Amino acid sequence: MSMKEADLMKDPACSTGLSNYLLKDHPDESKWADCVHCGMCLESCPTYEITGMEQHSPRGRVHLIKSVAEGKLTVNEQFMNPVFACLDCRACTTACPADVEVGGLIEEARGQIRQAMPLTGLKGAVSKVFLQGLFPHHNRLNGLGSLLKFYQKSGMQKVVRKTKLINIMPQHLVDMEAIMPEVKEPVRKKYKDVNVIKAKGETKREVSFLTGCVMDIMFSDINEATINVLTRNGNDVTIPKNQTCCGALHVHAGDRETGRKLAKQNIEAFRAFDKIIVNAAGCGCALKEYPELFREDPEWHEKAEEFAAKIEDISKHLYDTGYDIPKAELNTRITYHDACHLAHGQGIRQEPRDLLLNIPGVEMVHMPNSDRCCGSAGIYNITNPEMASAVLDSKIQNVPEDVEMISMGNPGCMLQMAMGVQKSGRNQKIVHTVQLLDWAYQKEDGKGEQ
Repeated sequence: MSMKEADLMKDPACSTGLSNYLLKDHPDESKWADCVHCGMCLESCPTYEITGMEQHSPRGRVHLIKSVAEGKLTVNEQFMNPVFACLDCRACTTACPADVEVGGLIEEARGQIRQAMPLTGLKGAVSKVFLQGLFPHHNRLNGLGSLLKFYQKSGMQKVVRKTKLINIMPQHLVDMEAIMPEVKEPVRKKYKDVNVIKAKGETKREVSFLTGCVMDIMFSDINEATINVLTRNGNDVTIPKNQTCCGALHVHAGDRETGRKLAKQNIEAFRAFDKIIVNAAGCGCALKEYPELFREDPEWHEKAEEFAAKIEDISKHLYDTGYDIPKAELNTRITYHDACHLAHGQGIRQEPRDLLLNIPGVEMVHMPNSDRCCGSAGIYNITNPEMASAVLDSKIQNVPEDVEMISMGNPGCMLQMAMGVQKSGRNQKIVHTVQLLDWAYQKEDGKGEQ
């Protein structure tokens, strides 16, 4: 044990008997107590499917986490590698007859690892710049968006690609640049002087909207479509100005302290609202799990519980409250990919499918293993590119070839699936579910199909 670990072990929170953890925010024993290592989770796990290694299976990782708690293992590199190789896709919890929350355990274990083994050198600097210096600050994100927009519009992108300068980057980053969507004006910037975006017609309810960080920079058109669909269906929409990043990427990376800071800011930002609409599966799941970040803080745990109860994915909100069925036909064949943190994380499966099936002219083609992870998993496709690529290859094989579009409800999945489509030589269009509904409304209003 290092001196740093020994010092941390002196934390007065050491009252649980979990003597081999750093004890602050340690993995919750109740999450692994019901695991009997039956193996029902094995077939659901993408990393186990690829490696065939027990430590890269859900029950293997649960065993490792439990073993550290019992003092049989230490928090070291051999423990770290399997824990950070997990996609945190939650498919194992869906498969588990005892509902063991493997995802929560993984995130808590990563928090322990990063306390004992903080990132150093280049990896530490990059992590600090992006996770702490960029994502929590929307003005800086806007600046990055402006640079990306200039890169695309100025002709620089064409020059970089034509001269092959792009090839100085690692291949997985080259692949990501190739499918980067067109950067447009963020909705938070567009509506910065608007207190409430009024419903079109009679106001039926008032909602707030989490714009997200990556979502508003890279996919502002989807945010715009979300606002259009909400206002079309009688919702007054408020975009709280002091909202921030949901913290999902931070928690996935083991930086639970920053995750808590962002959670507190969002809880306060949305305190006055009864309903918070989210259009990104990863963000929605993270917001609903804020109470997990405050297990040891009763005051904020209660606030987080109240906040989490307000979160609704856009598809479920429309499904539950009722919405106008479009009259215009889109006439397209589509298939649907279940984003992990929508299907496994939030249990939302049928609602987005119903939205799509209710659009006239849309023909739905079933995707086998539609709830299998695509390999995006936050920034997993950057930190674990080889495994992410293998998971993606398996996913793309299940995509029907005779469809024009692949619909889903998460930005990370959209980028990852776009890479898969391009690498496999296909030409399917990647779309967000709410976009299709918005396009149908626009066509109905005589604005033309997008």
